[in-house]
Parts: sequence; C-alpha cells; structure tokens
Amino acid sequence: MRGYDFAPLYRATVGFDQIADLMDRVLTNEVAQPTYPPYNIEKTADDAYRISIAVAGFSDDDLTVEVKDGALHVSARKVDENEGRTYLHRGIATRAFQRRFHLADHVRVVGASHENGMLHIDLQREIPEALKPRRIAIAKADAVDKDVVDAKAVN
Repeated sequence: MRGYDFAPLYRATVGFDQIADLMDRVLTNEVAQPTYPPYNIEKTADDAYRISIAVAGFSDDDLTVEVKDGALHVSARKVDENEGRTYLHRGIATRAFQRRFHLADHVRVVGASHENGMLHIDLQREIPEALKPRRIAIAKADAVDKDVVDAKAVN
C-alpha cells in the first residue's frame, strides 16, 4: 500500500491531472522496473538532453524509435540468426525490449544516431514564444509643468 493519496488533488484542481498521474506512476511499486537495456539520461545544454541506450548486438534495422502520446518509445527485436550455432557461453543479451520515456511539455526529439553499440537520442525543449518571459516597456507619463500646478494651488 502506498502512503500518498492524490484524490484531493483531483477534486481541488483543474488541469493538473497529468502531474498527479506522473506522481502516481512514480510512487507505484507494484510494477517492477525493467533494467534491460541499461541507459543514461544527460543534460547537454540548458534546454537539450540526450538519452543513450546500450544496444550491443542490434543493427539499425532492429531498432525502432517513435514518439506517440507524449512519450518516447524505443524498442528492438532481433531476427533470430542463431540457427546452427552452439554457444558454450552466451553473455551478450539480444533479447527484445521496449523502453518508454515520458516527455515533458514542449520537449521534442531532434535526432537519433546509432554508433559503437550505443543508441543516442537527442531531445530539445522548445518553449513557445507566448510562454517565454518578455519585458514590458513602461511608458512615461506626460510631464506636468510644476509651475502650472503650483499656480493653480495658489489661485
């Protein structure tokens, strides 16, 4: 049983259900997290990220990278080429896998490359112009002649 109940958040807010769902997924221990294949997530610039996945033994044709429903899906399926081979030890795993990474708003995939057994997926956060901070110019009020104000006060 988990220690957090997000029901009050659902009842008291509008539009924050994605955050509550994300927290619910993170805190749920019922589903075992897969550990294969190993991966890194690094921040390469202020608004740029890279996901590197170890995919030794897979070719470009075996790998699939796609974005759907706000998530990055990476999967691989190796065609069985082991007919007629007898292994004494098999330590290189080439089993099929599927990894899913939830993407934040305004994050898009800008490219993917496969080199030296590593699949690199580059991501970029692109904030729309409407959401970027902007400076508002302050207009100067018309200069009021000080003598005229004083003259009115005297009269």
